[in-house]
Amino acid sequence: MEPEYLLDSNIVIAALNGSIPAPGLKAVAAMIDRTPLISVISQIELLRFNDTPENEQVLSDFVENSIIYPLDPEVVERTIAICKQRRIKLPDAIIAATALVEGLTLVTRNVDDFKNIPGLLLFDPWNSE
Repeated sequence: MEPEYLLDSNIVIAALNGSIPAPGLKAVAAMIDRTPLISVISQIELLRFNDTPENEQVLSDFVENSIIYPLDPEVVERTIAICKQRRIKLPDAIIAATALVEGLTLVTRNVDDFKNIPGLLLFDPWNSE
């Protein structure tokens, strides 16, 4: 079975504007082509931007075509456990908990924010070969 990936908000924005280096962009594009997987936190983060109507539409279309994992009781419990173990921003803890609960690899540029969470698999497209 092929691994599945939860896309962090920073990855979605970088992929849409083409700022990920070529090898990483190819990998992320394949993830997006299979149906993007995002947390409800990423949905909120992506749709709160409204700098131009064009960008807002692109982000809205992206979210509409994604599978969005909700903040369910299991994710809440895992988030609480993560926050008790280490200092982490609440949105990052929710995204990490979502990846753990769903058995997904988290795709992010902010590896340092997540690197000490036990069991969490990470993929950084800027450091892919």
